[in-house]
Amino acid sequence: MPSFDLIGILRELVLVIPGFLMAITFHEVAHGYAAYRLGDPTAKLAGRLSLNPLKHLDPVGTLVLVLTRMIGWAKPVPVDGRYFKNPMRDHALVSLAGPAANFATAVGLALLLTLLDAAFGGREVSKFTGNIIEPLALILYLGVRINLILGIFNLLPIPPMDGSGILAYFLPPNVADQYLSIGRYGFIIIIVLAMSGILGRILLPPVNFFLQILL
Repeated sequence: MPSFDLIGILRELVLVIPGFLMAITFHEVAHGYAAYRLGDPTAKLAGRLSLNPLKHLDPVGTLVLVLTRMIGWAKPVPVDGRYFKNPMRDHALVSLAGPAANFATAVGLALLLTLLDAAFGGREVSKFTGNIIEPLALILYLGVRINLILGIFNLLPIPPMDGSGILAYFLPPNVADQYLSIGRYGFIIIIVLAMSGILGRILLPPVNFFLQILL
């Protein structure tokens, strides 16, 4: 019977959580800010244009992160399409803003990791410095990976993921309404895909491809 490595799991979570909190925070703030710039003040009035991760954490999404140590999600920011001048287009732009923020964050963290490697890679450092640099480098690497995963994950065309909001813009209105109605089953579909391993087989090839480009 395989042993349960609680210490190993906790260590992994400590390294993963900073990147996860950054990813969901920037993702949700980007949604809310995009909606605000398009005329919808709902997220701003709800206090969701905040970089405080606690305002965006979702208990179930965090639990899924603990279980899968790969994906999770935040509380969606409130968006009221009645404020939009062009609702279908503006909903698509708001949907796109979240993944775009994750990809931008991944690039920024990859740059920091590159600078860290340039400053300390291959050099003799003290044990104290090494004990700081090595975990920091791993946190940055995992931050890049998590932001790529979350960005690509949210582009999946499974309602209510962001990809469905983008795809709906290109569909006839009646087809788009029927398509988006699948959203009430969306998270069940996602959890089944995650627990069966199918989601990993979908996400990991593009994630690894972009990791090679960035790092």
